[in-house]
Amino acid sequence: MFNARDLFDLKGTEHASIFDGTTYAWEALGRIKAYVDANVSGRQQHTTKGSVFIDENVSIGENTVVEEGAMIQGPTIIGKNCQIRHNAYIRAYTVVGDNCVIGNATEVKHSLIFNQCQIPHFNYVGDSILGLHAHMGAGVKISNLKLTPGTVMIDAVDQSGIPIDSGLRKFGALIGDNAEIGCNAVLNPGTILGRESMIYPGVSWRGVLPEHMIAKNKAPIDVVINRLRSS
Repeated sequence: MFNARDLFDLKGTEHASIFDGTTYAWEALGRIKAYVDANVSGRQQHTTKGSVFIDENVSIGENTVVEEGAMIQGPTIIGKNCQIRHNAYIRAYTVVGDNCVIGNATEVKHSLIFNQCQIPHFNYVGDSILGLHAHMGAGVKISNLKLTPGTVMIDAVDQSGIPIDSGLRKFGALIGDNAEIGCNAVLNPGTILGRESMIYPGVSWRGVLPEHMIAKNKAPIDVVINRLRSS
């Protein structure tokens, strides 16, 4: 499930050529910089609401709205009909597709976002790929850097029976088409979520979740009597 076509409908982005010749989908992360440098036009067709900061070497498609307080660093490519909401922070070498939402206090850097993605509230996305219709609940964070030295290992084994080395020092997540991540979940480095998979709110997830599967947090909840303190 690690090939781009296993996770993503490549018709769901105008930037599918970034995957050409790859064996593993995460190899595209190492190509984002060169791809953006070669394809950013600097043409900006958006509408702004209030005061924003947008670098000159940023491409923005028609009917995209950039709201008050947003900062977009270049080089970056943003598609058509997007909402870049209040105080969004889009850092260099990000590719955002069409009809996407980058929401309030959300930060995105060095990532590829397919069409119709929703990253709407207080999110962090770094060194990641989000597939068609992927959705992140409020407060979801993608951790892209290991606490320990070395490259990110994929929590799966190759033909020799050892974990797969991504070769990347920074690697957040691959999130398949129509995947849903609940509020305040954390995706640890090297996470791979299959198509239409789901992470429940508050889950700290590491590893590979196959398509159509759900990861739940079954921690018990104690319910006790509220005893008022005597004066």
